[in-house]
Parts: sequence; structure tokens; C-alpha cells
Amino acid sequence: MKRLLMIVALMVGVVSSINAMEITGAGASFPAPLYGKWAESYNKLTGVRVNYQSIGSSGGVNQIKAKTVDFGASDTPLADADLEAAGLMQFPTVIGGVVPVINLPGIASGAMVLTGEVLADIYLGKITQWDDAAIKTLNPTLNLPNQKITVVRRADGSGTTAIFTEYLTKISPNWASQIGQGNTVNWPIGTGGKGNEGVSAFVMRLPGAIGYVEYAYAKQSTMAFVQLKNAKGETVSPSIDSFKAATQNIDWSKTFAQSLTNSSAQGAWPITSTTFILMQKQGNPEKSKTIIAFFDWAYKNGSAEALALDYVPMPADVVTAVQKAWAEKIAI
Repeated sequence: MKRLLMIVALMVGVVSSINAMEITGAGASFPAPLYGKWAESYNKLTGVRVNYQSIGSSGGVNQIKAKTVDFGASDTPLADADLEAAGLMQFPTVIGGVVPVINLPGIASGAMVLTGEVLADIYLGKITQWDDAAIKTLNPTLNLPNQKITVVRRADGSGTTAIFTEYLTKISPNWASQIGQGNTVNWPIGTGGKGNEGVSAFVMRLPGAIGYVEYAYAKQSTMAFVQLKNAKGETVSPSIDSFKAATQNIDWSKTFAQSLTNSSAQGAWPITSTTFILMQKQGNPEKSKTIIAFFDWAYKNGSAEALALDYVPMPADVVTAVQKAWAEKIAI
């Protein structure tokens, strides 16, 4: 506790002493809209420049391991053994949702309902038309066109893909046996876009397309999203409330690396996840102080910006656990 108090005191003082400091981060596109907003607000307050590149989770992990950035970002947490081998620690920042998005003229955002099984069959290439019987059964009142489904997915190593394929693996035995989950998978079909940005661009450009992106990208681009049936059989829309519902009954004290997909909680959005920051335990002390100061500020002052972009801030007890982990694991 004494060391925790010392590190908090250091963080309070560091804001006034690092005005010229610049830190660089790279990785997941899932939280990129929020990290950009936080960086802008923090720079105005402190003069500190936080440069974040949205290159995908795999790139973020590789760059922090190679020490070419000051911090990495990944939607897929590293295993404890991998963290230890690389001399890294990880901590969660916010919770958000991955949403299927469509470009189907005449179908309003939120009007279409899909299940995980149907979504998996679309990405397996088993369902190829929008008026397929499986989709019509779920949407009896929609005027579904006799149009080919154009599948869009990620081309790069992606935490968003890991979240999406983790969900499909849990919900579809066929997906689990044929494809599985990961930052990259052997896609059977589809057009690949780089980053959430690339997938969004392809879906908006291709009539009849379906893709998956982080919810903030869907909202910012006014893309049409679908509703999903969750584990309780409820039809739910992506929202702050449905993302928050997926965190019910999670014991964060055991590990930060929690799986929130296909939650059995009432009202839960089934493709919900946490996103993570990776940093060196024995990095440059001044850089480490600056990283900690930035994310400590974001925990304390960035909740409104997170909520405005439809991310769920981390619970207070998780923030306290993260601050304790900084004190115990980061050499400053």
C-alpha cells in the first residue's frame, strides 16, 4: 500500500514535469476512436503528446515486444506465461462491443435480427442470399431482397476478429470445428479490409455487404447494425446498457483477462469484450511514468468521453487493482 501511495503521488507530480514528453502506442483499432479523443484532451491539459496508431492487435503486440513503441494495445489478452517471457504487464481500459453491420437498401439500422448460428453460416459461405429461409424465419416482416451476401472481414491480425471468432466458436459447432478463433483465421470466404476502418469502408461501398466492426465505428459512420439473439434468447441491440450487462457476475479480482462473449446475463450483448494496454515492466522510467499518468487520468477523467463513444468505463474496483499492479510491476 505504501508503494501504491508513492506511485499515485508520482503521477500527480508528473503532469507538471513532462509537458514536452511524447509517447507512442500502436495496436487495436477497436479502442482507437477513444484513445484518439483521450489523447487530444490530455494534450490540451498537459502538453503531453500521445501518438496512437491503429494497426491491429497483432501489430500492437509485435511492436511492444520489439520495443518499437512505448505501449501496445490488444483486444486479446496475452497469457501470463507470454507476459512473463516478454517482460510485459497488461491492464484493461474500457469495455465495448463488436457489431455486425450491413449495407442493404431498404433495411433500417436495427431492423434485422440474426442469431450467432446464422452469422456463422454466412461467414462459412453456407448462407449466400439475403432472402435465405434462415434469415426470413428470423425476420418475417422484412422485405428481404433476392440479393447475394457480400462477406467482409478483417485482412490483418485483429483483436476485433479474435472477439468475433471467439463468439462464433462458442455458438456454432461447425465454426468451432472448421475455423476456430484467433486474431487471424483461415477465412473460407470474404473480402478483407485492414482495420475497423477498412471493413467499414468496404461495407459502405458494397451493396449487399455484411461485416463486423467496433460499435463506435458503426455509429460514427452511421452504418446499419443488426440485432442479435443472446444466450438467454433475448433480441438485443448494441448499447452501453447491453455491453454493461455482459459484465455481470465477473470476478475481476482473479484476472483482468475475462471473456465477456456470449454472456448468459440478462440483456447482454453477445459480442462484448474488454480491450488492453501492454507496457514494458522495465522500460524507460520517464516514459513509463508518462504512460501511467495518461491512463490514470483517463480512468479518473475520461469516462464521459468513453460513454459518448459507447464504451463502458472499467468498474472502480478494477481501476484500483490496475493501480496496484502498476505499483507492483512497473519500474519507475
